[in-house]
Amino acid sequence: MKENIFFDRAKVYVKAGDGGNGCMSFRREKYIPFGGPDGGNGGKGGDVYFKAKTGINTLSELACHPHLKAKSGEHGQGSNLYGRKGEDSIYYVPCGTIIRENGKVVADLKKDGDTFLAAKGGRGGRGNLAFKTQFNTAPKFCENGEKGEEKVYHLELSLLADVGLCGFPNAGKSTLLSACTMARPKIADYPFTTLTPNLGVVSHKGYTFLMADIPGIIEDAHKGKGLGHNFLKHILRTKIIIHLIDPYGFSQTDPVKGVAVIENELKRFSKVFENKEIILAVNKADLPEAENIFKKIKKKYAKRKIFLISAAANKGLDKLFDYIIKVLPSVPEPQIADTEQIGKEEKKKTGFFIEKKAENIYEVTGEEPAKLAQMTNFSHEEGVRRLINIYKKIGLIKALKKYGINQGDMVRVSDKEFEWDDTQTSESKSRFRKKRKK
Repeated sequence: MKENIFFDRAKVYVKAGDGGNGCMSFRREKYIPFGGPDGGNGGKGGDVYFKAKTGINTLSELACHPHLKAKSGEHGQGSNLYGRKGEDSIYYVPCGTIIRENGKVVADLKKDGDTFLAAKGGRGGRGNLAFKTQFNTAPKFCENGEKGEEKVYHLELSLLADVGLCGFPNAGKSTLLSACTMARPKIADYPFTTLTPNLGVVSHKGYTFLMADIPGIIEDAHKGKGLGHNFLKHILRTKIIIHLIDPYGFSQTDPVKGVAVIENELKRFSKVFENKEIILAVNKADLPEAENIFKKIKKKYAKRKIFLISAAANKGLDKLFDYIIKVLPSVPEPQIADTEQIGKEEKKKTGFFIEKKAENIYEVTGEEPAKLAQMTNFSHEEGVRRLINIYKKIGLIKALKKYGINQGDMVRVSDKEFEWDDTQTSESKSRFRKKRKK
């Protein structure tokens, strides 16, 4: 049977639901000659959420189905009937998932139930009843629904473990994990390296802690060489790291010099490793060379905690785990993301910007003008007049005149085009049409 592929990264495209359109309607019943407007508002579009959940250990579902959507709101109807709100969409991710947008961490879902609002649904457009005033008792226009947010996120899974195992390939990391936990990573008596991270629970003298094993690290792993670079993030959250050392070294690297090579790769990958406690453990104590290498490393790193163990023969593990359960409660949880910046939304940029695209084409960019244009129903003349009046109030019309716009020039706002007419703009009238496709 084909093994499941482990995914610890995913790029997803999120689209929240659009708001429903408002309705333009008038109450028309016998014996009620002045029924007035009764168009209802559209429903709000559904939101998209990411939620951490225990029992999930991979991002495979999102990696294979990256387009995430929520339902749009229903349109408003006559008789003052409001549209139904679009259903929210919740996508579950493993605990320990980091969410980035444009390279910036926007959420760190550590524990079960942590939730992140990935995209907000658009608000529903207002029906003509909402625009009724004492000066306009029969408004003949309504709003379109607001578009839902569209975002692109990069999701990264960082395993939640207390102790992480690292070292060169074939140092015995998988053997140690299988010897002290119920995890059963692939192990062989020939040169072989783990291809995916593994996680297991260690029970020792009434204490339990999680241990993670990642693929072997080689020199220049921080530059993307080998497999270790892709999985180093899985030991970022660990409080303690056990650096396993093969007494015969790896390839042409001496085991004593190899200690500095591995730890240099960790620090180059992330500054988090600079303050993390790293325990040195010379593995394969049953080999003749192990005792000699243990003495050399102990002499060179006199201030470090060093153990001589054999994962295969179950030797020296008690002393190693005794030390771990002693210091583990006092080790603070590492912060792999700037928690002060998470959840802080950037202030929305107000105003607008005008750019001359061609001889007679002006493009207006800005959140407020674009949203107003999108929500205006251009089949209703009153709605268009209202839009021009708002543009006047925010100074857009005046700014275009200062910019040197002339009769017959084109103004682009969002996906709409406005044919400039001095007489019409002064009277709050204009002609809009949808942008022509090239």
